[in-house]
Amino acid sequence: MAAATLRAASVLAAAAALCGAAGPAAAQDAGAGRAKAQACTVCHGAVGLSTAPDAPHLAGQPAIYLAAQLRAYRSGERKHEVMAVVAKPLSDDDIRNLAAWFNSIRIEATP
Repeated sequence: MAAATLRAASVLAAAAALCGAAGPAAAQDAGAGRAKAQACTVCHGAVGLSTAPDAPHLAGQPAIYLAAQLRAYRSGERKHEVMAVVAKPLSDDDIRNLAAWFNSIRIEATP
C-alpha cells in the first residue's frame, strides 16, 4: 500500500510540474485581447453583448471555451462564413488574449 501511495504521489508531482511549466506559455493578456476585439464589435457588441439575433454573447464566457471555438473556426473544424475569415489569421496568442478579454468582462444574469 505504501508503494502505491508513493507512486501516486510521484505521478501527481510530475503532473503538477508539467502544468506549472505550461503556465508561462499559456499567458494571457486581456488588454491585448481588448484591442484585438475591435473587429468583433460589429457582430458581438462593444463589450461582447450582442444585439444581433444570430451572434452569441461573448462577455463572461469561459476562456477555455472561447479559445477552443476560435481554434475550431481557424482550422475549419467549425463552420461559419464570417468567422472563418475572421479567425483564420489569428495567432495562438491572439486567441488566448481574446479569450482572456471576453472572460474578464463580468455580466449578471437574473431569472
